Amino acid sequence: MRKLKYKKGRKVNFQPLEYNGIYTDRKTEMQLFVYNENNIVEYQNVSVTDFIKNRDSEQCNWLNLHGLTNVEAIRELTDYLQLNSIIISDILNITRGTRLDELDESLFFSIKSILPSEGNESISIEQISFLIQEGLVVSFQEKRGDFFTHIRERLRTNSGVVRKKKVDYLLFLLLDAVIENFYITIEKKEERIENLQQRSKTSDEPEIVEEIEQLREVFHFLKRSLIPLKEALFTIKTIKEDDDFNSIQESNFVYFSRLHQKTIELLDQIEYDMSSLDSASNFYYTTQNHKMNEVMKTLTVISSIFLPLTFIVGLYGMNFHNMPELSTRYGYYVVLTVMALLVFVMIRYFKKKRWF
Repeated sequence: MRKLKYKKGRKVNFQPLEYNGIYTDRKTEMQLFVYNENNIVEYQNVSVTDFIKNRDSEQCNWLNLHGLTNVEAIRELTDYLQLNSIIISDILNITRGTRLDELDESLFFSIKSILPSEGNESISIEQISFLIQEGLVVSFQEKRGDFFTHIRERLRTNSGVVRKKKVDYLLFLLLDAVIENFYITIEKKEERIENLQQRSKTSDEPEIVEEIEQLREVFHFLKRSLIPLKEALFTIKTIKEDDDFNSIQESNFVYFSRLHQKTIELLDQIEYDMSSLDSASNFYYTTQNHKMNEVMKTLTVISSIFLPLTFIVGLYGMNFHNMPELSTRYGYYVVLTVMALLVFVMIRYFKKKRWF
């Protein structure tokens, strides 16, 4: 990582607000649901002006915005909602982590949604932001997705209690849908962990270590994403002690407690999966070391057998005239016999000691 050096007297230039994600080709579109227990109205492709006109303060309102390229429309919307430029920057800057801001009349929540990408080799990351005010939830997505399809259907068909409750329960459902993506991602990655564990026991491919390290990086990222989310949800649990903020009903704080518990369960599962990766890595290296030891043991045994033979051959390879054995008629055959017996005795001894 490059180090930043501070220079005295450096001037800070103003940087215009802009979306810095990868989905720069996605058009900004908005969808509005206005509902209560008995009625629901759905508006497609609305503008900020349409939202202001159709918003009903007596009912629940959900404005879903996907595509963050139209900065002017987002600024117009946030100005109407009386949000400062810092919140706008948090919506557009997808490099920032999970955060929770409790404002005077609003609650802002920024979260990472993570899903396995195609091919199951990496993960797809999308930042989703939520804003809750009295009777209103606004969700900001980088692109159109199906995270909240089941929630829309529950609203349209009046399934469950979502239309009987206020927008804080809708926020719970939206956050729960995003957290559910963590479960899906971890489940997919666990399939790869099982495969790697089996391969580490039967194969010596060096690619196994590379795949283990890639998976370890993924789980580290999941852990870094979940820890601030857990802390943010814990903060929501304690907001009920603040009398100044009442967008979340006291009876609904139990739902956010469930989300907090889910993040704890996910973190525990991640720790277990990272331990499994460590076990697969250790088993792979242990197997390789064992194979290397077997090779070295075999080579050592062979070297030990040929060492005395080499000594004998070297001894009789000296060019001295007065070596008695040189004139012996059967000396050559005697030496060969001694060498063969020596090899036989050494092999029997090594086997008795179970050295091979």
